[in-house]
Amino acid sequence: MSEVAQDRTLLIVDDDAPLRNRLARAMEKRNFQVETAESVAAAIESARTSPPAFAVVDLRLEDGNGLDVVEVLHEIRPDARVVMLTGYGNIATAVAAVKRGAVDYLAKPADADDVEAALLAPPGQKPPPPENPMSADRVRWEHIQRVYELCGQNVSETARRLNMHRRTLQRILAKRSPR
Repeated sequence: MSEVAQDRTLLIVDDDAPLRNRLARAMEKRNFQVETAESVAAAIESARTSPPAFAVVDLRLEDGNGLDVVEVLHEIRPDARVVMLTGYGNIATAVAAVKRGAVDYLAKPADADDVEAALLAPPGQKPPPPENPMSADRVRWEHIQRVYELCGQNVSETARRLNMHRRTLQRILAKRSPR
């Protein structure tokens, strides 16, 4: 078994605290030793202190670009397996992430099972597609919930940012999550 397969250290870098903490708990349940960072600077410092075998890095961070973290991680530990996460998926950034050393590129909100599958996929292979992917309605609902949380649960501000009528948003928030 390779050194990376035995070493289950994981660095999660995301400036979205609820998502970062939720993913950290889920990955700890999957036997990873998790460290978290909320910025490029904190991630680089953490990587220099104790280089992780695995990393999940958000593309856009408040103090810079997650691609810089990927580059530094691979300078420090070339065998590290990195998955990029982003809510702003496009082909150009996916190509840039892979060129800098990311093994996969997942759109938010990513399921912990998908993250684990991407991290542990054999080198050179992509993980299989998810068995039960989220429906489009569920992805929309998750996005609305995330923006609602980031706006401090302020309905009017959330509606403005989502370019949605406030009453429509209130109806969506009152319903249960779609499957």
